[in-house]
Amino acid sequence: MNCIRKLEIFPIIFSFIFLHFLFVEPRPLAPALYVFGDSLFDSGNNNYLPTLMKANYPPYGLNFPGGATGRFTNGRTVADFLAEYLRLPYPPPYIGPPRGNWLTGFNYASGSCGILPETGSIFGICLNLDAQINLFQLTVERQLPYNFKSKKELSKYLAKSIFIVSAGSNDYLNNYLLPYGSSQHYTPLQFSQLLIDSFFQKLQRLYNLGARKVVVFELGPIGCVPYVVNRLKYGHKEKCDDHVNELIFLFNHRLGNMVQRLSYTLKGSNFVLGRENRLGYDAIINPAKYGLTDCRNSCCRTLLNGSTCIPDLTACSDPYGHYFWDDFHPTEAIYSVLASRCINDTAVCLPLSFRQLVHV
Repeated sequence: MNCIRKLEIFPIIFSFIFLHFLFVEPRPLAPALYVFGDSLFDSGNNNYLPTLMKANYPPYGLNFPGGATGRFTNGRTVADFLAEYLRLPYPPPYIGPPRGNWLTGFNYASGSCGILPETGSIFGICLNLDAQINLFQLTVERQLPYNFKSKKELSKYLAKSIFIVSAGSNDYLNNYLLPYGSSQHYTPLQFSQLLIDSFFQKLQRLYNLGARKVVVFELGPIGCVPYVVNRLKYGHKEKCDDHVNELIFLFNHRLGNMVQRLSYTLKGSNFVLGRENRLGYDAIINPAKYGLTDCRNSCCRTLLNGSTCIPDLTACSDPYGHYFWDDFHPTEAIYSVLASRCINDTAVCLPLSFRQLVHV
């Protein structure tokens, strides 16, 4: 009789275990994701800053569950897709009302800002890369320690966390390429080296604060964004401005060497280069290959001289067929391709794919 009862109970226990594994969320692949950069990654920090560069109104967020959150696109960014892969919540913007779990990471990125402190000042106040790292330092020194028993535990947490950085685009768009910008004082070679030297020091600061797994993304094909093509070509409809793309090539070439140098010189670090430029350019030149129908025009309506979206106007009917959401930023469709290839392809994120970096 006891054996029969045990046999009757066994299926119940098995069912409970099965349901537990079926409905309990899998564990995150990393303890946290920390995000630094500009409007390509900003998830709402600029909402709370005195700047003209904001995206907290429709039609931004058209395809995002939370609507217009401050992301400069119609849906998710590369940072969001990488967070999903890590099984982490989207890192909330650091500025603004507290939200989420501090231990799963923060987003410090700020639209219109760059590597240099003066970049983006024409639009108001934003968080340049140094300011973002200052906020991360506050996180490490004042907020996180309460959650760990010792400095050693905190160091282990930071060493396993993932850091992603995308900066430099605005140093060209909102600085060097302006009539009164840094081009008055530096040659293209000198300016690219100035940015790299400054970038190197800032990434060293991240390392000194505990970062060990860091993905640094190249600059995309800025010469192909509608703002540049329409404004600098004075209405001509070439797909890209080759001169601007050559400037970006100078920076990206030095960036690759810098990322290698960081990995070789900083003990225990793994710096990964996100080579998004060639992939993004290929999508513009061969749109059908990526399921795109329009790689020249922005999906939302902008002012004639190039800008972010005009508030509350209806966007195009097929955002996922467009490369560009506004005159500066890609759509979620492009961000999805960039993130997916970085996760899986060592030709895009190298020397380790994002997947490999997580498991190092």
